[in-house]
Amino acid sequence: VQLQASGGGLVQAAGSLRLSCAASERTFGNYVMGWFRQAPGKEREFVAAISWRGGSTLYADSVKGRFTISRDNARNTVYLQMDSLKPEDTAVYYCAANRYGDYPRANRYEYHYWGQGTLVTVSS
Repeated sequence: VQLQASGGGLVQAAGSLRLSCAASERTFGNYVMGWFRQAPGKEREFVAAISWRGGSTLYADSVKGRFTISRDNARNTVYLQMDSLKPEDTAVYYCAANRYGDYPRANRYEYHYWGQGTLVTVSS
């Protein structure tokens, strides 16, 4: 499956952005989807994940209460709504897909497909 992330940009602290990730696969609804991010000089880290039909979600502690992951299987798209952004949220954001097991997971090594990334910059 091919993933195309979009929606990144420059935003001031406390602002909002919504990222989108469009998938090419018709069976998109059978993939657990996740968002990860990588800041300069740091490891790629988990942000959020969502189950096949969106009934179960998982968030990193650092974004809990500020970010919301959702999906529209009819549009083959997963979203990441980011509110109350902080400068430390600055990173390249990647979407990823896992083809086995209907439960959201935080381990990046369990994801089989990755998008190209979209840059989010939060100014103070």
